[in-house]
Amino acid sequence: MPPIADHPLRYAMANELHARPFPAVQAPSRAAFLAIKPAENAAGRDRDADRAHLIELLDRHGAQHPQPGATHYSGYLGKHLLKWESHTEFVTFTLFGTGTAERPFDGSTFGMFPESWLAKAPGVRITSALIRIELSEDDDGITDKIDTWFVPESLAISRVLDGELIIASDFRIDEAGHMRFAIFARPAAGERRTGRVVQRLCEIETYKAMSMLGLTRARDLGADMAQIDARLTNLLEQMCGTVTEPAELLHDLLRVSSELENIVAQSAFRFGATGAYETIVNQRIEVLRETRYVGRQTFGEFMMRRFDPAMRTVKSTEARLKAMSDRALRAGDLLRTRVDVDRSAQNRDLLRSMDARSDMQLRLQKTVEGLSTVAISYYAVSLVLYMTGPLEDMLDVSKTTMAAMVTPLVLLAVWFMVKRLRRHLE
Repeated sequence: MPPIADHPLRYAMANELHARPFPAVQAPSRAAFLAIKPAENAAGRDRDADRAHLIELLDRHGAQHPQPGATHYSGYLGKHLLKWESHTEFVTFTLFGTGTAERPFDGSTFGMFPESWLAKAPGVRITSALIRIELSEDDDGITDKIDTWFVPESLAISRVLDGELIIASDFRIDEAGHMRFAIFARPAAGERRTGRVVQRLCEIETYKAMSMLGLTRARDLGADMAQIDARLTNLLEQMCGTVTEPAELLHDLLRVSSELENIVAQSAFRFGATGAYETIVNQRIEVLRETRYVGRQTFGEFMMRRFDPAMRTVKSTEARLKAMSDRALRAGDLLRTRVDVDRSAQNRDLLRSMDARSDMQLRLQKTVEGLSTVAISYYAVSLVLYMTGPLEDMLDVSKTTMAAMVTPLVLLAVWFMVKRLRRHLE
């Protein structure tokens, strides 16, 4: 019996679940993270340009190339481990180096990305971050360090993964243009666990930044939506009164509906992506299993206070846009119904007018038929008189007397003939 055939994508689908393993990070160490996104049409970008940009970086360090069509890559650039991933709208580069610099967040690891290479990026920076991973036996000195490194009013710090690591950040961009994250790992924290935390922090920052694009879009739509809403309200107020030109009003209403549908179509992807990115941010924070550190706000609390309001604004704008579109469609349906009713009334009046004209034409036709009977009879009497001319001499009857005799007979015959013809036509 031959073996059962596999689905062509079976192995590809199974391997996809293991395609992006977490990095192994041993404290103390450091990492530099970079996310690049095209300014426009990121989802439809040229993925080959992304891989070419990666290959150029690898060639500068003599590193091995990724497989053709690859969406992820991991390899060494000298002493640094590079992790590259291609996502729907962006690509990410993460460099890991051993040890920590004497000056915190000095950016030496990020210097592994040459300036000339960064200038050729097929897109713009959506975010970048410097991550410092220190080995910490206990909590001594951590509070002093984070108060020195970060802005206190924005600081978020928490214990994660059963207290084996402490993470901290203020989510502010420093003078070099990077976000800063600090990780303090206990000796018992394994390198895989530390790597997962680094990966989660990079994902939280990236998807947070991508989510905020939806807020920008929502704010840009504010003025246009307010103007369209005012126009739509004015049109609805006109519908409540006497509409002298319903067809013209319907045309204006359809124009408003078209503008709204165009905005909905242009914003659907961004708002949908924002909702997906927000979910990922919340999930990544949830899996960290945060607990409070010396009464400071956690990452989850920071997001609840700063990030969630922005996402609610996006959802509110999306809901308002949909409500306006639905309202315009309902108003259009009502106005079309009103136009149809008005046209039905016009058609009824037109039919009544046509019925009146038909009655008038029928009466006129009957009148004409009566006159036609007389005219036909007149000529018929003349023909009959010619035919009965010899009888006048034989019967010694005058022409006048003969005319008086045949005229009633001719009239009766013509009337009967016309009546029979009309009955036959009807």
